[in-house]
Amino acid sequence: MPEPPSTTATSNSKPSTNLSADPIRYFNRASGKLETEAVYGEGFLRWTYENPLGKLSLEAMVKRAGFSRWYGWRMDKPASKSKVLPFIEQYGLDLAEFADPPECFDSFNEFFYRKLNESARPILAEENTVVFPADGRHFGFPDIEAMDSFYVKGQRFQLDNFLQDPELTERYTGGTLLFSRLCPVDYHRFHFPVAGTPGHLCLIEGALYSVNPLALRQRLAYLWENKRAITAIQTSQFGQVLMCPIGATCVGSIKPTYEPDALMKKGDEMGYFEFGGSSTILLFEPNMITLSGDLVEWTSKGTELYAKMGEECARAKAAT
Repeated sequence: MPEPPSTTATSNSKPSTNLSADPIRYFNRASGKLETEAVYGEGFLRWTYENPLGKLSLEAMVKRAGFSRWYGWRMDKPASKSKVLPFIEQYGLDLAEFADPPECFDSFNEFFYRKLNESARPILAEENTVVFPADGRHFGFPDIEAMDSFYVKGQRFQLDNFLQDPELTERYTGGTLLFSRLCPVDYHRFHFPVAGTPGHLCLIEGALYSVNPLALRQRLAYLWENKRAITAIQTSQFGQVLMCPIGATCVGSIKPTYEPDALMKKGDEMGYFEFGGSSTILLFEPNMITLSGDLVEWTSKGTELYAKMGEECARAKAAT
């Protein structure tokens, strides 16, 4: 993948007639501002998903596990350590959050799935709240059946294709969906959004398309064609919650770190992604939760909300 270029889009950029060419904008909950995403490897992404020759390469090579294994192997090599400090400087990462200093990482991949110190992500303590499972840019849909768009008007999420299980599909039809998109610059460990008892991780093999909006604006189906995992979490307040990490290009590895059938606290680590941007989907049964107001507001505008793991994303329905 080419080195990431800098972005030149500004807050008053005018939308183009080509949606994929528009800058990626999100609302930052902490700053209270609309911001433009600096896309890692943007040139490669645009060539792969917008250029006719790139699309041929996508289907022939890039979406396949072998390509991601090859790139992951490169990021595991000791030589990749030289990329760590330039990456930190270019994207302005906060070293105070790191559990270990940059010189401790033996490869770029080790840096990529780094841990944070305990104070970096405080977990909202209120029992009736749900927290974001990961740092990232989020969409929240109160009713999956009422969704009329995702990144582009008219794209609908196909629950049955995503879950590949008729009983689960019936159980979550009309339920609530939280989509969290992680960029390469983000902290790449994901955590339990609620307290509960998780079952074993169920892996569904698939392709490894990008989950960047540059790709999803063109074809949302990548979300249910990609490799993904499903874990059912049994809770006392929120019913059965499904946590679903999704693989993507250059991130074929979903690494669970939790113990199945053990009671987990809200905010406990659940797993991590190896190199690359990826995403998670949370599914709730109907009438169990109410999503946070700002999440619903920005989703209705087709704009992602940026928030960090441990912050509130929903409350138990009975508490509203």
